[in-house]
Amino acid sequence: MSRSVLVEAPGRFRMVRSDPPEPGPGEALVRVTAAGLCGSDRELYEGARPPEFVSYPITPGHEWSGTVAALGPGADPALAGAKVVGEGFRGCQGCAHCRDGAPNLCVNGYDETGFTRPGAFADHLVVPARLLHVLPPDADLRAAALLEPAAVIASAVRHAALRPGETAAVVGAGTLGMLALQLLSAASPSRLVAVDPRAERAEAALAAGAGTVLRPGEAAEGSFDVVVETAGVTGTAHAAVALVRRGGRVVLTGIPGDPADAVPAALLVTRALTLHTVFGAGPADWAYAVRAFGSGVLRPAALITHELPLSGFERALKLSAAPDAGKVLLRPGLEE
Repeated sequence: MSRSVLVEAPGRFRMVRSDPPEPGPGEALVRVTAAGLCGSDRELYEGARPPEFVSYPITPGHEWSGTVAALGPGADPALAGAKVVGEGFRGCQGCAHCRDGAPNLCVNGYDETGFTRPGAFADHLVVPARLLHVLPPDADLRAAALLEPAAVIASAVRHAALRPGETAAVVGAGTLGMLALQLLSAASPSRLVAVDPRAERAEAALAAGAGTVLRPGEAAEGSFDVVVETAGVTGTAHAAVALVRRGGRVVLTGIPGDPADAVPAALLVTRALTLHTVFGAGPADWAYAVRAFGSGVLRPAALITHELPLSGFERALKLSAAPDAGKVLLRPGLEE
């Protein structure tokens, strides 16, 4: 039997047992090793996610890793038994954005594993085999479950285009911020600063590559070539833009909860800034993250603080919201 967490409606879930799903043409059945929780999973459970970005009832879980257990007709037989992670955005494969390698921007409707399609808070997951990225045989699948947020940060880092010797800051020292510090430090910046109000995050930020950890307001405005914002809370987008020097580059990955939390256009224009935003990740971002993971540049295992069985879903949600929590994983293989 295969178990899954089914969120029937906001605030209501149950454990479901059924036969393992069968992969269809071009699909792969993955035995899930680990699946991470993030803020969007809490939004899904609480009913705070915009209705166009979720479909109830749903099995959540968009950050995952596992092993290919079976393949449907037409899928590459070489994938059998492989350790894998997988992209979440399905995409229509026909619109201009999909053909340009950006299924996360598909014009024919939002469609993502864990939000509109059954996700990885389950023993098994079925996905199109074309979305899989194969990992080295000795890959740590616990750590690999963080490759979805790493792919999002890879998109940010690619947009930032940090050059050796430039200065950079990361606003927010949560999971995304730590991953950003790891990737940015590999570009040999002359100065890399983490900005976060939580003193308990300082040690981990330094281990991730930051040379200095500052509280908001302690870094001088206009002092960085590149700033990557990862927090998505009130004021962080504005703070990120203020920290960039004239002619610098800023990338926003967080989605602020307050629609009124706007960045003044005058600040962007008078400083001649290059502003990028990130929504999800495309295939090139995934490939970047998987390469960085395989080479050891990306070290996500250190960010894992809690691991629970599937039955611990509700507790995992609470743990993931705690100020001192790192990445919380659901591990179907753990004894319950």
